Amino acid sequence: MPRSPLHDVHAGLGARFVDFGGWEMPVQYEGVIAEHMAVRRGVGVFDVSHLGRFAVDGDGATDLLRSQLCNDVAKIGPGRAQYTMALNERGGVEDDVIVWLGVSRWVIPNGTNQDGILARFRAAAPPGVQIESLQDTTVMLAVQGPDSAQLLEDVVGVAPRRFRVVEAEFDGGPLWAAGTGYTGERGAEVVVPGEHGEALWQTLVDAGATPCGLGARDTLRLEMGYPLWGQDLDPDTTPLEAGLGWVVDFEHDFVGRDALRDNPAIKTLVAFVMGDKRIPRHGYPLRAGGAEGLVTSGNYSPVLEIGIGMGYVAPPDAAGEEVAVEVRGKPAPARRVELPFVDKK
Repeated sequence: MPRSPLHDVHAGLGARFVDFGGWEMPVQYEGVIAEHMAVRRGVGVFDVSHLGRFAVDGDGATDLLRSQLCNDVAKIGPGRAQYTMALNERGGVEDDVIVWLGVSRWVIPNGTNQDGILARFRAAAPPGVQIESLQDTTVMLAVQGPDSAQLLEDVVGVAPRRFRVVEAEFDGGPLWAAGTGYTGERGAEVVVPGEHGEALWQTLVDAGATPCGLGARDTLRLEMGYPLWGQDLDPDTTPLEAGLGWVVDFEHDFVGRDALRDNPAIKTLVAFVMGDKRIPRHGYPLRAGGAEGLVTSGNYSPVLEIGIGMGYVAPPDAAGEEVAVEVRGKPAPARRVELPFVDKK
């Protein structure tokens, strides 16, 4: 099982490890709730080296990105990042990704989908386009929280604004950063060559960043209503069904466009807050009005101090406001809400 280049550093901090997308990664250090609140109140650092990343360059690179992704990268310029998706011919989500436009064009898929998305791009690439995997040669860290901008300025001299991409130097080598993340807080995802990863991690921690595991990353993203591929998004779910139509730009041609145009949604995503202390879990039966389905993501919200969740129900036109979740065989009342659960505005 692959490990982060920083595995021994995490072990020295007492991290507990889990299998995450086929990688052995730290799920927590002090504890999920403590790390979650450190990000909401200050600044935390996550090792996200399991995430995919590859560069796409050469004549035709932009056209390749446009054909494979449903958002239109041609509508952003250098120094920008964009959230988008790779769809199949049915309009289902094969992966949701971030594109960075710096000196090079980077595609950041989910770690579990790196090989598949990389192979897809290579198969579709015309002559003259070069595609290089960066996953094995770099370390990727996410610095997140309201205090992240000042810490990044102090440590690396740059703090990219939201969905901006910057390049700098650290420890005598190159550094790439984008104002992106999975927590809803201000911050950046930062990439350095593998040999500089430990120094960057330690410098960030010494400057005040709390080491955080992927357990807190999951509760943070859920509070924001951000989808998790493999649970809230999958090849049988379209971005329109997921309430993510803003990611789709129908003005350019891409894989899955015709299916999205021609086929109506057969389910809809609902978000809910529990009416008591019971916690909804992935796979629990879910009812919203006359529509039924399953919980796709659910957990305890450290900020709201109650269970929250989301899931799909069908048929879409029968989805009402009255929600119930079957928890251990018994119906538990819930209240339907609009996302995000925690408003960071």
